[in-house]
Amino acid sequence: MYDPYISTAPSLFLPLACSVCADMSHRKFHAPRHGHMGFLPHKRSKKHRGRVRTWPKDDPSQPVHLTAFLGYKAGMTHTLREMHRTGLKQSKREEVEAVTIIETPPVIVVGVVGYIHTVRGLRSLKTIFAEHLSDECKRRFYKNWYKSKKKAFTKYSKKWQEETGKKQLDKDFAMMKKYCSVIRVIVHSQMRLLPIRQKKAHMIEVQLNGGSISDKVDWAKERLEQAVPVSAVFYQDEMIDVIGVTKGHGFKGVTSRWHTKKLPRKTHKGLRKVACIGAWHPARVSYTIARAGQKGYHHRTELNKKIYRVGRGVHIQDGKVIRNNASTNYDTSQKTVTPMGGFSHYGEVNNDFVMVKGCVVGAKKRVLTLRKSLLVHTSRKSNETIELKFIDTTSKFGHGRFQTAQEKRAFMGPLKKDALKTVPEPLPEEA
Repeated sequence: MYDPYISTAPSLFLPLACSVCADMSHRKFHAPRHGHMGFLPHKRSKKHRGRVRTWPKDDPSQPVHLTAFLGYKAGMTHTLREMHRTGLKQSKREEVEAVTIIETPPVIVVGVVGYIHTVRGLRSLKTIFAEHLSDECKRRFYKNWYKSKKKAFTKYSKKWQEETGKKQLDKDFAMMKKYCSVIRVIVHSQMRLLPIRQKKAHMIEVQLNGGSISDKVDWAKERLEQAVPVSAVFYQDEMIDVIGVTKGHGFKGVTSRWHTKKLPRKTHKGLRKVACIGAWHPARVSYTIARAGQKGYHHRTELNKKIYRVGRGVHIQDGKVIRNNASTNYDTSQKTVTPMGGFSHYGEVNNDFVMVKGCVVGAKKRVLTLRKSLLVHTSRKSNETIELKFIDTTSKFGHGRFQTAQEKRAFMGPLKKDALKTVPEPLPEEA
């Protein structure tokens, strides 16, 4: 039987060999690349606070409202709820879900900025600051507060008292109403209300949406030096975006930074490396090759985080201190969202808070920018009504057994450490 593959005739063998050569180029192992090219460059973020790069589209038919807020990551816990999503197998079943608590004390409005459209994008036309600024706000304008003369805004604030200054301010507000197409307010957080050592407030420019330009300017003017609570910005069951900086991990090798495969055990000069960093030509190392460098502390925007609860802080009502922001219709025990012993590496949450499903970027105490969603949500998941049955408040430091201090006392009984220490009476002095 004649077989052309075995034949030694050069006219038959050469063309076949060339065709085999063209098809034989292949890798021994097939795998997708390690790491996403869309997040390059992997370097440290310039800003510690998350920067909003895109604001939601303005709708003049809605009332004037803020489109973002500042919060501080406190920690995580879990909740129990019943699913209410039609057409789903899990519907009407109980589900345990991880949630993050973000403490959001009211922000203070301290300024208004008006922008006009130009061929090169937006340009700020006027910036107006309030008459009185707190020290925590002024600290933001200084590198070294205690060595400074603390004279920031002392001359500017006189504008609000003098007749000529008042006329100029009215003229500036009128100019904003006439020419501006975008109005944003400058707000700062209240650090003194938080269990954080930092005294310098975080400041952010937040876009106002809804109503006409005149309405926006009036809204901002009325609320200068006023506090705006988180309940005025976000509501229960809303989908929001969380912008922040991830937890930093320093300088890392390729195995940790890009999750490349480790080389075999007997590899010379180490095995947590990339074996081939590119072909001979081009005689350069491509930017797509995994290399050692900075891991973490990157700026990230996470979309579509569902709000499970907008909680009110510890407050006084009818002369009584109300501490029930973790109570539900099913679990009526009087307890706050702070777990036993406080959130580890954070402390107690005594202000308003936002509870979002899942995790968020950053370490504890990290400042986060919460922004209204850019999308119109229509899915069943995003429009689902959340009714929590139970919020866990056991200790996050050990094997947490007790939800409240009262429950622990009832179970453990009187403890030696809680007993009042009796001071021994001094011996009478002998004459």
